[in-house]
Amino acid sequence: MHIISIILIGLASNIDNLGIGVSFGTRSTKIPIVSNLFIAILAMAAAYLAITMGHLISGFMSQQHADLIGGSVIILLGLWSILPKQRTRVATSPLRATSDSERSITWQETISLGFALSLNCIATGFGAGVSGASPIMTAISVGIFSLITVAIGLRIGHEIARTWLGKYSTLIGGMILIVIGLLEIFL
Repeated sequence: MHIISIILIGLASNIDNLGIGVSFGTRSTKIPIVSNLFIAILAMAAAYLAITMGHLISGFMSQQHADLIGGSVIILLGLWSILPKQRTRVATSPLRATSDSERSITWQETISLGFALSLNCIATGFGAGVSGASPIMTAISVGIFSLITVAIGLRIGHEIARTWLGKYSTLIGGMILIVIGLLEIFL
């Protein structure tokens, strides 16, 4: 498999990460480099395992199951972020709103997000493994693009948050997560 194919696999495996980054960025939620690195490592591990053990994974979990599980987790994250209880709690306490609007992603969110996004890499990795991709090179490509797409998405989201759309950022961010989850499940 050519290096161009490996790069494209890394990019394709992480397109959702761009939307996830935008979602968190519009809510002014930071994803620290350590959290982003953890997400990338999970994606790399999933890609590596999927490539090297593709035939076992195909008997255990189909691409549809991986998409369903990953998409469902992303939808749940989106719903959780826009629940009225969450909005009311922030809106009724200005001090709390300030701290929440400048918060960093929690480790629980990092782990959930990392596992949800790494499921995308299983299907892609399996396909790459069948095509003869190098497990190490492809996993490195997946990890690099995971870091890049989350960071770019966050930056785009932070810029959106500074505009008039910023006051709707929690709703927009949650809706983006829900749409990404639905796309994962149905496309």
